[in-house]
Amino acid sequence: MNSLKEKIQQLEGPIFIFGASGFIGANLLDTILKYRTDCFAITHNPRSAWRLKLLEIPSENILHCDINYRKSVDSAFLKHDPKTIFNLSAYGAYSKQNNVNLIYETNINGTVNILEACKDVKAYVHAGSSSEYGLNCTNPSEDSELIPNSHYAVSKISTSYLISFYAQFHQVPCLNLRLYSIYGPWEEPDRLIPKIIQLGLANAYPPLVNPDTSRDFVYIDDCVEAFIDAANNISEKSIGHSINIGSGKKTTLRELVTASQKIFNISIDPTWGNMPSRNWDTAEWYGNNEKARELIDWHPKTNLVDGLNKLANWQKEIDYLNVIIPAFQSPKKLAKITPIIACYKDAQAIPYMYNRLVEVFTKIGCNYEIIFVNDNSPDDTEKILQEICEKDLNVISIKHSRNFGSQAAFLSGMEIATGDAVVLMDGDLQDPPELIEQFFEKWQQGNEVVYGRRVKREASLFMNFAYKTFYKIFSKMSNVNIPQDAGDFSLIDKKVVEHLVALPEKEQFLRGLRAWVGFKQTGVDYIRPERMFGLSTNNMRKNIWWAKKGILSFSYVPLEIMSYLGFFLTIVSFIAIAFQVVMKLLHPDLPHGIPTIIVLVLFFGGVQLLAISLIGEYLSKVVDETKSRPKFIRDKVIIKGRTIETNNELKNIIK
Repeated sequence: MNSLKEKIQQLEGPIFIFGASGFIGANLLDTILKYRTDCFAITHNPRSAWRLKLLEIPSENILHCDINYRKSVDSAFLKHDPKTIFNLSAYGAYSKQNNVNLIYETNINGTVNILEACKDVKAYVHAGSSSEYGLNCTNPSEDSELIPNSHYAVSKISTSYLISFYAQFHQVPCLNLRLYSIYGPWEEPDRLIPKIIQLGLANAYPPLVNPDTSRDFVYIDDCVEAFIDAANNISEKSIGHSINIGSGKKTTLRELVTASQKIFNISIDPTWGNMPSRNWDTAEWYGNNEKARELIDWHPKTNLVDGLNKLANWQKEIDYLNVIIPAFQSPKKLAKITPIIACYKDAQAIPYMYNRLVEVFTKIGCNYEIIFVNDNSPDDTEKILQEICEKDLNVISIKHSRNFGSQAAFLSGMEIATGDAVVLMDGDLQDPPELIEQFFEKWQQGNEVVYGRRVKREASLFMNFAYKTFYKIFSKMSNVNIPQDAGDFSLIDKKVVEHLVALPEKEQFLRGLRAWVGFKQTGVDYIRPERMFGLSTNNMRKNIWWAKKGILSFSYVPLEIMSYLGFFLTIVSFIAIAFQVVMKLLHPDLPHGIPTIIVLVLFFGGVQLLAISLIGEYLSKVVDETKSRPKFIRDKVIIKGRTIETNNELKNIIK
């Protein structure tokens, strides 16, 4: 027989594992990655990705995909063209998974979406369930009658028929493995055998049901090998079949407890309950594995005692109580981050931005919601964003009716963001998405605003000097403590976002307002790169406009300077008049100085015009505020795969 390594090397790649963040999927992924690198974890719910994080699965081997959304599946297939598919995505196997609609949507529609994408695969292996037998679960063969007793069972029976249909009529090389009670490392800690071992090591037992209740226990290593054997042995004889993956042995709870007593030297006797704890459980549940031996050359190699010992040793080695238990429990409050990207003439950069953001959030291990704000860009930004939204329902596209500027774009996204924190970014990739990981760490340490501090720009010496000079002057002049060299690029906690969005002023300078609202803030140093594509839309006139906007929004120093200058010039004028009088008395024939008069007139006239223009600038801001025009107007929004064109409909979807 070939070794496991040889079997894995025989698989045609690339390899996709849907549901890889689950118990069996994570073990299968970890086993394959020991011998090859072209295996990808396909996961949708980062909440269960704690296994991938602890296993230190490289982020480049993790892909996000919603199997309930066809275009998301197609996009994943198009990107890597997989040849071997292991589908372990499922919902409803546990009593806590009780959303009936989601059971059918995930187990049936999701399976159809994957099978529809399997146009050129060499093997598709599906994780079925022994639950398909329902009430007829006492040592059934694969041809036995299926009597489902739960929604989950009905959905899994449907997928077994889908496997047969696609094999027969669409020539997809597929198999359905009906799994029995798989146990081993990385299983949920609240499951029976992990709990028995955890408490057995502490000389105790978990709550137990009727001792005569039986199950068919299969160690995870044997289950992983069953998937690999199935992929390597799909043939005309086996294609489309459902195959039992079980030990073929009936093991009662009494036998399981007796074995654990001997292994862990438990000195107390267990307390037994009466009936199975779940409404679909049956007293006897074990299967026949003869077909597995015949069709895929598989049989279990690990007996129950050896499996329990292996799992116990693993729990000791990994520090189960301090590593696995907290990791399993902590995802219940998993963070959700919402990057908001202001886009104008950034069509080429947007796909790169999206891919890099997804990689970052995969590495961090958190939920994400990406909002691209198309500020009426004249290029094909709208088309590109529509394509991204179609393949990833976590992406939202906002299109403005005209160009309102980056500050309005950020506010437009902040208004509808649902994340625990937002990240403000320009769409030209000058704000590196990889820095979000450091932002996230600082945020988790209790900082409510984390901003990027540009220690250097990949720009000319003159521009670097100009920017640094402006920020120093701005910091000195402003009436709040505004960090130097900090642009819009920042992570802002949800409660701070609520205050920023609620501010009534129409013309907003967010990097200043971010400092004005207060809260606990810190910075992260980074080097700001040049644009990846195209030319900057900034120019000297725009930079002066930005500088003026910032200073006029957060400082009255220009007016104070005019006031002091006026006072000073008035004193100088009185001194000059007195000097002229004295000189006239002492030198009556002194000629009149026409040039001096002209210079003085021009000087004082210039000062007056400057003062009036400054007052005008401040008054213009007052006029803009009194007009009460909206900060922006949305033309349309693509959210959750739907195109929305009215604010009321958008509010209802967000709710």
